[in-house]
Amino acid sequence: MMDEKLMKRFGYEAIEQYDTEKLAKLQEHYTAILELLGEDPQREGLLKTPLRMAKSMQFLTQGYAQDPMEILLSAKFKEDYRQMVIVKDIEVYSLCEHHLVPFIGKAHVGYIPNGYITGLSKIARVVDAYARRLQVQERLTTQIKNAINDALHPLGVAVVIEARHLCMSMRGVQKQSAVTVTSDFIGAFERETTRAEFLQLIGTKLS
Repeated sequence: MMDEKLMKRFGYEAIEQYDTEKLAKLQEHYTAILELLGEDPQREGLLKTPLRMAKSMQFLTQGYAQDPMEILLSAKFKEDYRQMVIVKDIEVYSLCEHHLVPFIGKAHVGYIPNGYITGLSKIARVVDAYARRLQVQERLTTQIKNAINDALHPLGVAVVIEARHLCMSMRGVQKQSAVTVTSDFIGAFERETTRAEFLQLIGTKLS
């Protein structure tokens, strides 16, 4: 792992902000969980685990403190462009709300502007804002679509998410190769030809 000086030298700096009051409460609860599991929170390897877990959960659920609409509107520009804008292969890291186990994959987002566009990075940030919450993939897909549609009022929005759910591979049916695909379309993307073009461009076969 790079030290702090090297990270800054290469233009990378991890910025993590924590609510200290919540952090203390979460740490207390994780200590109790370890004890319930039959572990000794005072042994060397677990001394800092409750704090690490508390920080991890705050980081993984930071989307609750983010406003996707605000993200999109912060870089909304007038532009006379009426063809597809696609940002594909956006990494998705989220927690299944049923077991608090990760699901990991990629989101493909497209829209057809109707007088306004948004910064490309903002689309990825919107995906993160919703993914960094306790989620189900179906709702995540629709939330992304609705946010873009409400902020930009485009001619259409398309969202496809492909993900592997650890709750299916680590436990339950234990199917390691299963991939879940969800999609949501509105406006122009409800037309078969437009939707087919989008799916071809993102390289996904979706019946």
